[in-house]
Amino acid sequence: VFACYLWSADNLSWLGIDGGLGLVSKVGVAFSVAVMGGIGINTAHEMGHKKTELERWLAKITLAQTFYGHFYIEHNRGHHVRVATPEDPASSRFGESFWTFLPRSVWGSLTSSWELEKTRMQRLGKSTWSIHNDVLNAWLMSVVLFGALIAIFGPVVIPFLIIQAIYGFSLLETVNYLEHYGLMRQKTASGRYERCAPS
Repeated sequence: VFACYLWSADNLSWLGIDGGLGLVSKVGVAFSVAVMGGIGINTAHEMGHKKTELERWLAKITLAQTFYGHFYIEHNRGHHVRVATPEDPASSRFGESFWTFLPRSVWGSLTSSWELEKTRMQRLGKSTWSIHNDVLNAWLMSVVLFGALIAIFGPVVIPFLIIQAIYGFSLLETVNYLEHYGLMRQKTASGRYERCAPS
């Protein structure tokens, strides 16, 4: 909220700044907040593994800043099952550059989370377009947060919100790229992938 204020204010004399922030300072504020968002994703990652409903909701709330709420579903029900296989969008391939991996992981994680949640909703006999859909209710938190900030500070904060969200979730994807680079589980005789192991 304070960063949106700094981005949108045209009189910051109380901070010793003539007028508002310049472009470089605004981008610096966006990247600083994005780093906090990236760290927040790692915190949300840990809370998403917890059993208590409160901590799992806190994970989704934390992901709202980077508009990456689908990570809550994809990481726990997709990535953990498919890690180090060709089916996992968050496992970087041997020889793959980060810039090739990034769009594949972002889009693959989004589509995978939607399919996982669609299947769960069908199994429960509920509409995919329900508030009980964890992808939709996580995204709704982002829509409410971004909408409130735009309503308070004006459309001028839209570039800030986009920069901090993209850079924030790109930090997570950088970790994914490095952690899983070149790892590939082999298929056993039964056609299933071997279990994950320290090697």
